[in-house]
Amino acid sequence: MSKTFMEKNETVKPNWYTVDADGMIVGRLATKLATVLMGKHKATYTPHVDTGDYVIVLNADRVRFGGRELAHKDHPYLTEKMLRKEYDTYSGYPGGRRVQNGLELWQRHPEKILSEAVRRMLPKNKLGDKMLKKLKLVVGTEHNFQAQKPQDLPEHLLP
Repeated sequence: MSKTFMEKNETVKPNWYTVDADGMIVGRLATKLATVLMGKHKATYTPHVDTGDYVIVLNADRVRFGGRELAHKDHPYLTEKMLRKEYDTYSGYPGGRRVQNGLELWQRHPEKILSEAVRRMLPKNKLGDKMLKKLKLVVGTEHNFQAQKPQDLPEHLLP
């Protein structure tokens, strides 16, 4: 009689991967990143244990949305959908809701677009918060994680 395998926190050995996000569509990339962060790409996936891997995303500011492309002096991948997409924050005070579109958010915090997309695809609990901390977003092509010896993300996990 076979028993179901359950991974334990003590036995998890996370890997480090790098992805170049230049020109990739936000939603398609975010689903793959969320899968790797949760550990669903592994045979040892256990829902209540953080079995995921670390992911370093290079050029996080150069992602794009689908839709018709528009000309912009700073953003090479600006589309109509990016202008329509709304990101809102709430301070907790009456009248404290702030709404900005994708271009405004990109101008202030370019890596936050991909971060928000991945965050919304992870579990909404403490384990999801822990998984999101394993996502390292880098604006540009240089990162400070050489000591972890990151590998390129395998081809079957890319969008």
